Amino acid sequence: MIDSQAKKIITRFPPSPTGNLHVGSARTALFNYIFAKQNNGEMLFRLEDTDKARSKPEFEKDILNGLEWLGIEYDKLKMFRQSERGDIYKKYLEKMISEGTAYVSKEENIKEGGRTEVIRFKNPNKKVVFNDLIRGDIEFNTTELGDFVIAKSVDEPLYHLTVVVDDFETGITHIIRGEDGISNTPRQILIQEAIGAPRPVYVHMPFSLAPDRSKLSKRFGAVAVTQYKEMGYLPEAMVNYLMLLGWNPGTDQEIFSIDELIEQFDINKIQKGGAIFDIVKLNWINKEYIKKMSDNDFKKKVGEFLPDKLKDKNIDKILPIIKERIEKFGDIKNMVEEGEFDYYFDNPEYEEGTLIWKNSDKETTIKHLKKIIDILDNVSKFNSNDIKESLWNYASEQGRGDVLWPMRYALSGKEKSPDPFTLAEILGKEKTIERLKIAIEKLS
Repeated sequence: MIDSQAKKIITRFPPSPTGNLHVGSARTALFNYIFAKQNNGEMLFRLEDTDKARSKPEFEKDILNGLEWLGIEYDKLKMFRQSERGDIYKKYLEKMISEGTAYVSKEENIKEGGRTEVIRFKNPNKKVVFNDLIRGDIEFNTTELGDFVIAKSVDEPLYHLTVVVDDFETGITHIIRGEDGISNTPRQILIQEAIGAPRPVYVHMPFSLAPDRSKLSKRFGAVAVTQYKEMGYLPEAMVNYLMLLGWNPGTDQEIFSIDELIEQFDINKIQKGGAIFDIVKLNWINKEYIKKMSDNDFKKKVGEFLPDKLKDKNIDKILPIIKERIEKFGDIKNMVEEGEFDYYFDNPEYEEGTLIWKNSDKETTIKHLKKIIDILDNVSKFNSNDIKESLWNYASEQGRGDVLWPMRYALSGKEKSPDPFTLAEILGKEKTIERLKIAIEKLS
């Protein structure tokens, strides 16, 4: 944690509304948010929408919805769009031109339809050294940058100028961004010095990478954050997972509440190397959060993802099965489409031969099914534990596969399903015995 007597920590998250909020950008927002919260500071939000051709309202909406879903807070009263600050940038450009740190450049070799004038920064051609909290001192010889363009005109500022002006005017103390920002830093430091802005602390985070260490693509995780919401991931799990991309607490703990993340996050422990986006790990973390849900919260969430064909069904008894089987709530739709819940509501269809276990035969299987019915008839508390206890000795004596396979198949009609004791409890005694008798009739 930063010294409480130091200047108030202010970070920023400045996306461009030229695309949806993807996991890499969401992780950057989270690191800024958690670091600011940890130090009793604040994270500011601005939209870098000076690219009018590519900036779209739908992308802005997606970014805001993604942040809201993840629970990332920012001061909405201080939010702004760069497109609304033209007069401010113009003031700085005119001042820089009058002071000689920028100038109007007459352009030669202009392509058809191009500009004959732009505003360039007058490069002092010096070495720039800045400290990055992750990578240490980084040095650039800015001579190779030449006199770079900072605006098309006084009314059309470009990225490097607007970023520096906004950070200066809003008092940004820490710039936490992706490592692709390293190459931009020398230009921005030169502009900071030209306008008298203090240098913020820089933290350049490693990229999020696909498992083959290539850039994230739609095949490997690079979909909009809101799509993860639609797929049935929990926001707490997504926050937990994204914070572990490129940062490690140095312990074996992997499941963190937001309060624990704020308490334990150490910006100095952000890794230098690329962070692998592992969907298997995300699914595991999401599953851990599902396990911790209360029955009421879980049922409510299931209802959001339940296909229409089960909307009018009483699913209360199968909720524990759903909780056990899914990694994300979107899995419910796939399970329904594959008929994994059909046998809870309708008698299953199957071929008689599928009831027979390996080297057993019809007569033996019929005998076992009849014995199961006799035993179940005398079970007073029809719960999975009592059902199992009543059948276990018989199954152990006769061969568990020979006894329990036909029972489970008669109840579900599936090669893969919950154990027969759980199935029997969910179906109830009457329906269980009915299905066992149907199996006997098939074999007879």
